[in-house]
Amino acid sequence: MTSLLDSLRQYTTVVADTGDFNAIRTLRPTDATTNPSLILKAVQQDAYRPLLAETARAHRGASTAELADRLLVAFGTRILSIVPGRVSTEVDARLSFDTRATIERARGLVAMYEAAGVTRERVLIKIAATWEGIQAARALQAEGIRCNLTLLFSLPQAAACADAKVQLISPFVGRIYDWHKKSAGASWDEAARAGVNDPGVQSVARIYRYFKRFGIETEVMGASFRNTGQILALAGCDLLTISPELLTELAGAEGTVQPVLQAGMAGEAVERVPTDEVSFRTLLNEDAMAGEKLAEGIRAFVADAKKLDALIEAARA
Repeated sequence: MTSLLDSLRQYTTVVADTGDFNAIRTLRPTDATTNPSLILKAVQQDAYRPLLAETARAHRGASTAELADRLLVAFGTRILSIVPGRVSTEVDARLSFDTRATIERARGLVAMYEAAGVTRERVLIKIAATWEGIQAARALQAEGIRCNLTLLFSLPQAAACADAKVQLISPFVGRIYDWHKKSAGASWDEAARAGVNDPGVQSVARIYRYFKRFGIETEVMGASFRNTGQILALAGCDLLTISPELLTELAGAEGTVQPVLQAGMAGEAVERVPTDEVSFRTLLNEDAMAGEKLAEGIRAFVADAKKLDALIEAARA
């Protein structure tokens, strides 16, 4: 009998959302995504502490920022020895509002990968979908550096990314679900807001249909899942990045997945979303959920980046 995971693979590229390359080896995804929080989690495990120590020893004179990037690339390089596709590596979230610094950091990451023998086609540079981040991605894409825009919670963010011709976007599901559930309080009806009625699922589906309607080539990768129901409700999306825990759950369940999203669907008749800076900032400001979750996400990644810095400092002490 086919597992739900194997059935899902027929319609959607399955991506592992983790820095744990032992889990990646077991779950056999096509691609993998990482971020500072996931790498922080990994290097605190006994299996991965030696990689942190090895990186610190090999680059004793490097700054903490450079060591952090070299650690991310070390994880990414090992992941790419396992998966057939791509790995996403994130630019420091502290640069989310600095276009020039984001560009320079991204170039540095790609140079490190290329020095390790990894071609840039196998690397996606993750950048927060702020206005500044999107403009950095526009410049990087023009140089042949492919980008994955993350912390994306709204159609205006997605449309601006498409206008910048980014390779891929990662619209979040679970964090949108969290916001609406918290906002609804006691009136939240879990059963009524599950599956295709989940607000996070609906947001990704709306972006997917918009992209297909206008022939936008940017890939859509649903991210940040709280349960397998959200994943199955987006079957057929270009890609889905999923935690090892939920991948394992899907692998252990028998069943057949039917595609919910399909490339031929044009979606409802909608006008193009304006993508100039004033419209972007205005529309994001008017969407309380998207504005709050973007800011919250950046703060959380910055906090974990600082914790990772502390571990790096301790490792080379």
